[in-house]
Amino acid sequence: MIAEHQAITAETGMPVYLCTPRSPWERGTNENTNHLRRQYLPKGAALRTFSQADLDAIARELNHRPRKVHGYRTPAEVYADLLNSGDELTA
Repeated sequence: MIAEHQAITAETGMPVYLCTPRSPWERGTNENTNHLRRQYLPKGAALRTFSQADLDAIARELNHRPRKVHGYRTPAEVYADLLNSGDELTA
């Protein structure tokens, strides 16, 4: 995606923000998500040691875990609300 960020911005009219390398404070949600993911997948763990069912279960747990950033709603709830909002961006 990084290589295509200018094309994506031109096509969608939405700018792509690239964080400064070695600046984790610019990537709060990403860093928090990585932290949550590490509870299930230790750093350096080979994904091939996990079955697809294992990975699906991890994704399901993470997507149904309330997050402060979403007002203590789950990512699944936020996504469902967006899909049901009738907003033209989600249609």
